[in-house]
Amino acid sequence: MHQENSNDISRSNTGVIKDVLLFVVAGFSTGIATVLIIGLSIFLIAPNANADELPSIKMDEVQRGSLLLKSVTGAALLDAPMVKTDVNMHISGMLARVSVKQQFHNPGSDWVEGVYVFPLPEDSAVDRLRMRIGERVIESEIQEKAQARKTYEKAKRAGRKASLLKQERPNIFTSAVANIGPGEKITIEIEYQQTLRYDQGSFHIRFPLVVAPRYIPGIPLGEDNVTAFNGSGWAQNTNQVPDASHITPPVVAPESGTVNPISIQVSLEAGFPLARLESPYHAIERMKDEKGVHQIKLKAGEVSTDRDFELVWTPKTGHAPHAALFTESWEQEEYALLMVMPPVQEMQAAKMPREVIFVVDTSGSMHGASIRQAREALKMALQRLTPADYFNAIQFNSHTHALFNEALAATPQNIKRAMAYVDGLAAEGGTEMLFAIKRALNGQAQENRVRQVIFLTDGSVGNETALFQAIKDRLGSSRLFTVGIGSAPNSHFMTRAAQFGRGTFSYIGKVDEVKEKMTTLFSKLESPVLTDIHITWPENVEVEMWPQRIPDLYLGEPVIITSRMAQISGKVVVEGRVNGHSWRRELQLKGGGKNPGVNLLWARRKIADLMDQQLQGRSKKVVRDDVLKVALRHKLVSRYTSLVAVDKTPARPLDVALKEKAVPVNLAKGMSAKKVFGSMPQTATPASLHLIVGFIGLLLAFLLRRRLA
Repeated sequence: MHQENSNDISRSNTGVIKDVLLFVVAGFSTGIATVLIIGLSIFLIAPNANADELPSIKMDEVQRGSLLLKSVTGAALLDAPMVKTDVNMHISGMLARVSVKQQFHNPGSDWVEGVYVFPLPEDSAVDRLRMRIGERVIESEIQEKAQARKTYEKAKRAGRKASLLKQERPNIFTSAVANIGPGEKITIEIEYQQTLRYDQGSFHIRFPLVVAPRYIPGIPLGEDNVTAFNGSGWAQNTNQVPDASHITPPVVAPESGTVNPISIQVSLEAGFPLARLESPYHAIERMKDEKGVHQIKLKAGEVSTDRDFELVWTPKTGHAPHAALFTESWEQEEYALLMVMPPVQEMQAAKMPREVIFVVDTSGSMHGASIRQAREALKMALQRLTPADYFNAIQFNSHTHALFNEALAATPQNIKRAMAYVDGLAAEGGTEMLFAIKRALNGQAQENRVRQVIFLTDGSVGNETALFQAIKDRLGSSRLFTVGIGSAPNSHFMTRAAQFGRGTFSYIGKVDEVKEKMTTLFSKLESPVLTDIHITWPENVEVEMWPQRIPDLYLGEPVIITSRMAQISGKVVVEGRVNGHSWRRELQLKGGGKNPGVNLLWARRKIADLMDQQLQGRSKKVVRDDVLKVALRHKLVSRYTSLVAVDKTPARPLDVALKEKAVPVNLAKGMSAKKVFGSMPQTATPASLHLIVGFIGLLLAFLLRRRLA
């Protein structure tokens, strides 16, 4: 009887094993099928993208001017309008007024709608859009985003030429132009106001030229969540990045040449003699006109939009500003931008013992020049550590890995191990940044050491908001310093992550810059911080100041604030604490330069602070209402407002179809197309993860059913 029961149990176990194996095979097959369906849906969802129009090709078969739409199986081709851009900057003191002219050219025989996703500086205050059709100029209106969309769509259906400018991220915008006739050219002019960056005695202005491919984590939301309007990006919307299809413009393979050339001209009224004026990444020509204004242009005339443009200038010794005031009267109110330099000597005191956590991005988008820059920067950083310091190194791609379980003393032996670890860093896989942030930021207070986290990445992610929330929640007493690596880093992520992390940010665009840029960063890391900064305004003067909470400042960084008040007069006092001592500076609010556009900078900073308040628990609806009030009054493009221009004269015959076609962009210089757009997404939706998750879910469901049977 016992033997019979044993045989029954054995047969039962064998049956279970067979069932499990069958279910494993079925689950694996289902997972593969699911991934293939998801990949196919990228093509099916894209507007006007049927099987005849989108033949499958290989990476090395892409031709000049073709779109590269990423899929699981390869790429697809689609004719699209091209864009030529002309940028003109007028710089006066701390302010820049920039005009961006985008000329859309339809090379085909169809009437088309061009959709162009492009970058602008993350702090730009965009306030003007004009559409030029031949000799005619159509000015835009600022409208709430949904209303602007309706205005644009109505004009598009009626055959009228129309243009819509909307913000996807603070540094990513979409320009849509409807009813471009065969062979026709239409010019869209965009204008914005911007402040310069002043750091370590030099002025900087940066103009981004390309939206690099973003890593899109999360589970695809499906066809219903990809809109027909500007939803033609290569990535699907996901539960973590619901607007992924709006921030991933189609990419042209670098092997096939470049598209969308750009020219840049700069008129620089520095206000002081210069010791240095250069562009680190582009060859320039410069001259002085009869008024002493520096005129700068690209030496090549036009360049490819595959890496950011930067201009740097340094005053001659003795001419560096200690304070600056810029004012504007606008609609019966006074606006001011104030810059104050903290003391240098007090911020160069003795070093404190530190715990330094180095975090490096080793995802596929960092392949090539970027990972070489990161390795060189890390080696230099390790060599600067002292025996009193503690450290650790963390790398992340699709996974997160730490060199040590916890921070260890910077002994020669540990430094040697770290150097070998850095030499072995290779760029592969996705950009799962959230786990690395949680690993690096422990949320704890430090008693005897200053805890600093140095984050080296290109920032090519689409889920910035979730990352900012994690930084805010887990920062503790740590300080987060971001280092943007590569030719086109995500400046929005870099700057805001550093602000939430109470640190500062740097850029390294080429290997030759590693020593200079990292030395500058180390000077900040090893010097005391100016904290508890606050402003005292004249009595009986009502002032609205932004940012309301001034961030901590590091060596060589100025206090910059914008304010609105009834009148600009009296004395302002700037105070703070550095190295355990109080610091104070008094300034008279007079003698500042009159500059148009200061009100726009004030409004832009207020909007940025209001958007950040959502991370602090403020109602999204309340924030939206407050942003709308500011943006509509100052005519600024924001998360909730857009600029729209409509021609009153119909152009396209209504019996002729209109085709939406996304404008392709270049891959950022130094990126590898095969690493970014492989046979399975890397800096894209993690399809392999979906396969595994789907399979595990099926297996668990089977086991549960067996248990309940």
